[in-house]
Amino acid sequence: MQLWMSVKLPPQKELITSEELMAHLGDCILSIQPQENSEALQLNFQQNVNDAMTVLPKLSTGLDVNVRFTGVADFEYTPECIVFDLLNIPLYHGWLVDPQSSEVVQAVGKLSYNQLVEKIITCKHSSDPNQVTEGLLAEQFLESSAAQLTYHGLCELMAAVKEGELSVFFRNNHFSTLIKHKGHLYLLVTDQGFLQEEKVIWESLHNVEGDSCFCDSDFHLTQHLEKEASFSSPQQLQQRQVDQDYMIALSLQQQQQGALPMSDLELARQLQKEEYQQQAPAQAPPQSPQQARPQTSGRPSRQQKNDCVLL
Repeated sequence: MQLWMSVKLPPQKELITSEELMAHLGDCILSIQPQENSEALQLNFQQNVNDAMTVLPKLSTGLDVNVRFTGVADFEYTPECIVFDLLNIPLYHGWLVDPQSSEVVQAVGKLSYNQLVEKIITCKHSSDPNQVTEGLLAEQFLESSAAQLTYHGLCELMAAVKEGELSVFFRNNHFSTLIKHKGHLYLLVTDQGFLQEEKVIWESLHNVEGDSCFCDSDFHLTQHLEKEASFSSPQQLQQRQVDQDYMIALSLQQQQQGALPMSDLELARQLQKEEYQQQAPAQAPPQSPQQARPQTSGRPSRQQKNDCVLL
């Protein structure tokens, strides 16, 4: 928590760019001092710092993490995870196997997500009926928990997160800020659609289906959810997320190809303009097949206020 408090922004600053945020986090990492003085640990610590600084630029576009289905804090240890360790930020997920399903537990074991996918492919082509059965069970588990959250995982998450603790929650290939307040879990709202809603700050996390409630900064219930639900179907919300992800990807691609990069403010304005167009489909001109946007998978039905993953 002290590391977070060491990041100080100028008073009355309303907008911070991803470059400024990365610079602040870089300063935090470089200011960390190892607790052990032995030469071997010093070298290992320095290597971890170098790896973290290499990963740091990826925070504005996304990190690759590989969950294990055995615990809410179990991830395959990769250079991406080093950033969380050095900054002492807990990283959680809720994609767990129910221990009461013994056959599924045996099929999944202690494998990571990538290892489990490889096992499923291998088992499908096996001549051993037992392996084929295990592969089918593992595949059914992934399909039935495609939202990357199970009720067993939610219960374990509730027990693991400390009261008042700020952490990072991984779900649907996205990262969210997670906090526990008076025994309840909340996610920081970063949806583009709530950009102008001052009373929508936190979203409750109390079930797998996504039937959540929105709260203000004091965790008092707001009525905005009912208005949003009355005008938007799940299919519309999913399509809006697809449109949002497409625009972010297009902007990043233009920058990589040498096009003039958009500032964070310009990008925010462009995304907000797109949001208004989506909310007024009757006024928008019909799209031609060439203008149709591709579908993506594994994305949550939410829109991001910006393209920074961690904040």
